[in-house]
Order: sequence, then structure tokens, then C-alpha cells
Amino acid sequence: MKVLTETWWSASIGREKSVNVVLPARYSSVGRAFPVLYLLHGFGGNRTTWLQCEDLSTVVDAAGLIVVLPESGRSWFINDARGRRYEDYLVREVIGHVDGGFNTVASRDGRGVGGFSMGGAAALYQALRHGDLFSVVCSNAGAFEAPLRDGDPYHRLRDGRRLAIPTTRDHERVWGPVGSEVRREYDPYRALRDRNEKYPIEVHLDVGLDDYPRMIGMNRRMRDALSERSVPHRYRERPGGHDWTFVNAGLPDLFAFARSRLLSA
Repeated sequence: MKVLTETWWSASIGREKSVNVVLPARYSSVGRAFPVLYLLHGFGGNRTTWLQCEDLSTVVDAAGLIVVLPESGRSWFINDARGRRYEDYLVREVIGHVDGGFNTVASRDGRGVGGFSMGGAAALYQALRHGDLFSVVCSNAGAFEAPLRDGDPYHRLRDGRRLAIPTTRDHERVWGPVGSEVRREYDPYRALRDRNEKYPIEVHLDVGLDDYPRMIGMNRRMRDALSERSVPHRYRERPGGHDWTFVNAGLPDLFAFARSRLLSA
């Protein structure tokens, strides 16, 4: 695989932003167009975080997908309560920039979105809100119920340790207080109910058997919600915790799912 960095002035964010674009070994700027998978990082990550997965190169080359790695820090890739517009940045700028600069299948049928934890949740939010852009979702341990969180359900786990999970203060800076319009707007269960069925999606989601009990619970609830709404999906619980070792171990399944469902031109 080959990794390129694309940088431009973002009108949505109000400063220069960069994304990493990962090209499979057989990529060519002419001829057959390539499907694209957007992979979103976890809380506090950046555009390099997915690159720490030691098997990423192998699966990218085998699948023949272009992989795009944007970043939003701790902002959940949404238009948040502080006015930061990372959703606009992703769907209005990043996709257009990638389709304009690379040999992509520039349609929903050739475009998927995935992520880990924060990124897995954000991937589903964006696919439900923008079915005209994405047809496939791939989530590792998605933190789907972030808009529904009240207080700090992880406080007993902190015990002086640094967790890659937002404190109440950090969480409410993005989502606003309980009952806020931002929380209502991104409630995934509401989005499932109100989705535009003109744009069907397929979802891959998994979670580690040693993950936080709350994380396992919300992934099971999302599985059940997808079933209730007749959204095609594949759900798995497999060994691992809430970390990038778990993510790396699941890369072959994730990429096989995406590759089998994304259109090649």
C-alpha cells in the first residue's frame, strides 16, 4: 500500500486540515475505478491512528480498496454543541476532495464508512444521515449510545488511570447537556426509525468479549435495533478488549465484508 497526505483549507473547520489516503498496490489513476472505505478513528485519535494496525497493508492490498483516514480529534465527526462542523467537513469536503483527486467509484454503491469506538458510532450516524453517500458501514466496538449518555458511566474504571473515554466535561463540550438538540439530532435509534429507505445500507458490527460491559450492551442493543428495522447486518462477538489489538485482529473480516458489498466500476 502507499500512503499519501492531502491538505487543504477547510471552510467547515476554518483552518487547514489533512487526511491520509491509503492506496492499494494495484491502484492506477486510469482504467477501472476503485471503491473507497472511509475509516474513522477513536476518541482522541487522528489520521495516523489506523496506520498502527500491523495488518492494514495486507488487507488493503488484498481488497483493492482506497482507504481514507480523516480526523476530528475528540469531536465525534459531528456538527457539535461548540459549533465545530466535522460532519460538514467529512461529507461536503473530504468526499469531494477524494473523488476529485483519485480514481474512485464516486457513488454511494462504491463508498463505505467504518471506524473504531467513537469512529464506529460516527460511521453509523453518518450512513444513516447520508444514505445517498454511503451504502456500507463497518464498526468495531461502536460507542453508539454517546448521545444518550448521562454523566460518567465509566467513573469507577478511572481510579486515577487515563482512559480513552471522555469525561463528563469533555463529553458535554461536544454533545451539550442531556436533552440538547445535538443529542436529539444524532440519536442513532431515532435515526434508524427515520432513515430514508430509498438508500439501503448493510452493516458489519462486532465487539470484544473482554470489552467494557456497557460497550458490549450497547452493541447488542444496536444489533437488536437493526434487526427490528430490517437493516441487513452481520454481528459478531469475538475475543479481545477495547483496543487496537482487537481492531487489527478483525481487519480481514471487516475488509472482506466491505469489499464484497462495494461496487467496482
